[in-house]
Amino acid sequence: MRYRLMHISDLHAGPPFNPRIAELVAQQAHDMQPDLLVISGDLVQRADFARQWRAITAYLATLPQPQLIVPGNHDVPLFNPVNRLFFSLSRYRRYISTNINPVFELPGLAVVGGNTAHGLTVDGGYLSREQQAAFEHIFAGFDQDTCKVAVMHHPPLETPGDRRNRAITNANAAIQMLDRCDVELVLCGHVHISYIGNTLDVRNDLRRGTIVCQSGTTTSRRGHGRERGLNSFNVIEIDRRTIRILQNLYQPNVGRFVPVAEHVYPRRTSGVDELPAAERVLEP
Repeated sequence: MRYRLMHISDLHAGPPFNPRIAELVAQQAHDMQPDLLVISGDLVQRADFARQWRAITAYLATLPQPQLIVPGNHDVPLFNPVNRLFFSLSRYRRYISTNINPVFELPGLAVVGGNTAHGLTVDGGYLSREQQAAFEHIFAGFDQDTCKVAVMHHPPLETPGDRRNRAITNANAAIQMLDRCDVELVLCGHVHISYIGNTLDVRNDLRRGTIVCQSGTTTSRRGHGRERGLNSFNVIEIDRRTIRILQNLYQPNVGRFVPVAEHVYPRRTSGVDELPAAERVLEP
């Protein structure tokens, strides 16, 4: 098996959306032809406005299929408290999907989405008991040789350079759940800074830990930290022995997204926690 995922996030249709960058992302996505396009939330800037949902729906139609999408906190209404509290994902369900736990399967690969955006939160998020139970139930249906990938909007770790620490509020519970489920990789966004880490960085009592792959904002003008004013996405290549993550950053001087960092990890199914010799030298 060898699969390629393209991971984009924080599109923010509305005033921050950059159409020129968005067109370039679509072009590079079609050139790449990933096995799955993952979008980890914040599709619109303000969920209150139907025109932003129509705009993002039209843009998603320009991107390759298949797609796995989860909502973000900006996909929850802000201005109408009734809608926010009682119908928080009504427009997401209408325009995007009624399924907040989407599942994508290929032989040896399972990608499962979950919702961390709720009406009681504005910027932060949490993984509810129901969502944790949904993850555990779905992942339990796959054998130990399957590469299990979780997708959610809010990160489970504090991001370096994020002064507000916008990880989910119940990060410890989420990290333990991912470890129990033998999830090898979690894809997330929210902070508008790309970052690669591991839950073992904060919890050394875990069995195996989970790789954290975070995308910055892919199509908006709201990049933060070292990516202020810039855009990013990730490309993940998964085979039987390794997980390879390429962080792609838009470079104005060349007018396209280019890989700026590469991370290679051994798969759990390889039987040992070391990289195969052939994977230790990056291709020129």
